[in-house]
Amino acid sequence: MKRQFLSILVALWALTGCGYSEDEWQAQLAKYGQLSGQYQSEQKAHSEAQQKLDAEKARVAQLQGELQKMGVNLDTLNSQLQQAGSEKQELASSLDQLKQALEEYKRRAAQLEQVKARFEALRSKLQKLVNLGLKVEIRKNRMVIRLPGDVLFASGEDKLKDEGLKVLDAVADVIRNDQQLTKRYFQVAGHTDNKALKGGRFKDNWGLSVMRAREVLVHLVGSVEEKGGGLSSERLHAAGFGETDPVSPNTTDEGRKQNRRVELVLMPDVEEMLDLKSLI
Repeated sequence: MKRQFLSILVALWALTGCGYSEDEWQAQLAKYGQLSGQYQSEQKAHSEAQQKLDAEKARVAQLQGELQKMGVNLDTLNSQLQQAGSEKQELASSLDQLKQALEEYKRRAAQLEQVKARFEALRSKLQKLVNLGLKVEIRKNRMVIRLPGDVLFASGEDKLKDEGLKVLDAVADVIRNDQQLTKRYFQVAGHTDNKALKGGRFKDNWGLSVMRAREVLVHLVGSVEEKGGGLSSERLHAAGFGETDPVSPNTTDEGRKQNRRVELVLMPDVEEMLDLKSLI
C-alpha cells in the first residue's frame, strides 16, 4: 500500500511538471485520498483484529490454567497449542490471516470452556460426598471419588467393615438419586501401597486390589432390600491396579495410607470426550 502512495505522489509530480490540466490533477488527488482512506481503514481493522486475537489468546491461557488447577492434564495440549499458535502468528501478516487466527483461538476457547463446564457440573453433583469428607478429584482427565482403603477394609483383608459399608451406602445414595449419574458408567478401581504381600490367598497386591474392588462393586450393585447400593450392575465394572498407580509417595506411613484406596471412576461419555486433535 505504501508503494501505491509513492507511485501516486510521483504521478502527481509528473502531472504538475508536464502541464496536465487541473481536472486531471484533481482526479489523481482524489484517487490518492481514496487509497489513503482505504489504507487507514485497513490499518484500523488490522489493529482491532490483533487486539481481539490477543484477548482470545489470554482467554485460552486462563482456561488452560483453570483446568490444570482442577486436575485436567493439559501438558501435551499446551505445547501443541503454543506451537500451533506461533505458526498462526507468523502467518498473520495480512488482515485475512489475522482473522483466521482469531477464529481459531475463539474455537479453542469455546472447547476449553465446554470441558471446564462439564467437570464443574459433575463436581457439583458430587458435592454431597465432599461434604461427607470424601475426596472428589480429577485424575487423568476423569472425575474420581476416592474411598480410603483403611476405612473400607482391615489391613490385608477384603471384607468390608461396618464403617466402610456406611460410606458406600452414602455414595450409592447420591448416584442412585441423580438421573444423570445413574446413566453413567463407573469403574471400581482397587489400589494398594508398595508393601509386598507374602503368600496368602491373594498372593500379591494385584490380587488384593482386584478382590477389594470386587467387594465394593458387589455391595454397590446389591439390591436396596438386601441393604445394597441399588446401582445398575450393567454400568459398573471392577479393576485392580495393585501398587502401580500411587497418589502419594510410598516413602512414609501417611503416603502409603493414601495409596491404600478404592476409587470410583466416572467414565467419560463418548459424546463428551475431548478430541485433542481438534484443538490443534
